[in-house]
Amino acid sequence: MHVATGALAGVLTRSRRAAIVLGPVLHAAADRTPHEDIASRRFEVGCGIALVGALVLARGPFHPAVLGALAASAPDVEHLVRLPRPGGGKLFPTHRFLGWHPPGGVPAWAQVLAAGTLVGALLRAGGEGREGSTLSARAALDAGA
Repeated sequence: MHVATGALAGVLTRSRRAAIVLGPVLHAAADRTPHEDIASRRFEVGCGIALVGALVLARGPFHPAVLGALAASAPDVEHLVRLPRPGGGKLFPTHRFLGWHPPGGVPAWAQVLAAGTLVGALLRAGGEGREGSTLSARAALDAGA
């Protein structure tokens, strides 16, 4: 979901800066929503890379959708790479503090389905996407409805 929500933020704001700033905020909001984690780290990482790759091919590497997708998923890098842990905890607040990443709620399969559908809609509406036009955002939302 992190890649998908970040990409949508980039398309809707049409701003690289806004997409990069909103990415971690969206990540935190998603982490705070009770949800099941995807059981396979390999599957989760593979899906994220595939979705970002598809966005890059459709919209170009510096499109706000791509930057938003990367910014929203960046906090999870600390699950893959051992980063400095001041005080022993992870860096990102929802990963660091107990209770900030509640279990239960949205099942993993529903998150994968929603993320794929959302990114698919953004790709389908990607004709004008390299410009990040409002028409692309509107078409993506209509396609997902």
